[in-house]
Amino acid sequence: MQRWTLDIDSPDWKSAPEADAVCSALLAGDLVAIPTETVYGLAADATNGTACARIFEAKGRPQFNPLISHVPSLESALDHGHFDDRALKLAKAFWPGPLTLVVPKKKGSPISDLATAGLETVALRVPNGPVMRFLAERTGRPLAAPSANRSGRISPTRAGDVVADLEPSLSYVIDAGPCAVGIESTIVGLIDDQPRLLRPGGLTREDIEQVLGTELATRDPSTQPDAPAAPGMLTSHYAPNARLVLEAAEASAEDGLLSFGPTRLPGAEVARAEFNLSQTGDLTEAAANLFQAMRWLDASGVAVIRAQIIPNFGLGEAINDRLRRAAAPRP
Repeated sequence: MQRWTLDIDSPDWKSAPEADAVCSALLAGDLVAIPTETVYGLAADATNGTACARIFEAKGRPQFNPLISHVPSLESALDHGHFDDRALKLAKAFWPGPLTLVVPKKKGSPISDLATAGLETVALRVPNGPVMRFLAERTGRPLAAPSANRSGRISPTRAGDVVADLEPSLSYVIDAGPCAVGIESTIVGLIDDQPRLLRPGGLTREDIEQVLGTELATRDPSTQPDAPAAPGMLTSHYAPNARLVLEAAEASAEDGLLSFGPTRLPGAEVARAEFNLSQTGDLTEAAANLFQAMRWLDASGVAVIRAQIIPNFGLGEAINDRLRRAAAPRP
């Protein structure tokens, strides 16, 4: 595995020799860990079924769980999916950005059936993270890229997290520092008359509904836990090794504590380890810190992590979604 460390603010990284080497690796069917604004993605050529199979193998991911294909622009996305007026409205409002749209797949799209899990729909995103978008444009291929971690475990927001989980499977890891959003993209399904929030994420329900002018229905993943309609919908997901307890009322001397806001839980001073997602109660900051906090608390060696209540509005909906899945019974 080779590591390319780049300064995203430098105008020179796109012309670096590593850029050509990474593109060659992707076109050869290799796996590359690439930062986005949300989390680091384990990327492969979405049109190459063998390369997509390597993603599933590296992650230990069930092959019925579809992958998001990242493209450089809305114009490119239109080559792969049927966009109705609602989809166009959302794409124009929020792309590039942390929004994935699940739309009917075009018959002529070369995206692999393995990437879509054999469904007649395709999950598409134009990321705001410039590295993924640049590589999709330079290679001329949509890049399938779930989070770069073992399936079901904590998503990575730093290159070191990726290396710890997946180093033997990678051709390259691109290190551009920590991810700004820190939580995966919001997924909206637009495959029938009712727009659906398939996964809360880095774009809030409220912002999406304001653009659509209608409420999003919420699909209950427990109705088909073994046949997710979109990535990140498995009941147990994002799990640390420690057991996660939600809505903690107090801390314990033996356990880790996932705090939020300026008011600490009773007993917080005796907790074995504590990480406050946001001292000021800022949900954007909390989302950016969530996965790193869970990894840090897990590494402290505690058997149990107790999580303080997080408000369930704005990005709090996505944070609580990840915490519920991390706390779910393991398969």
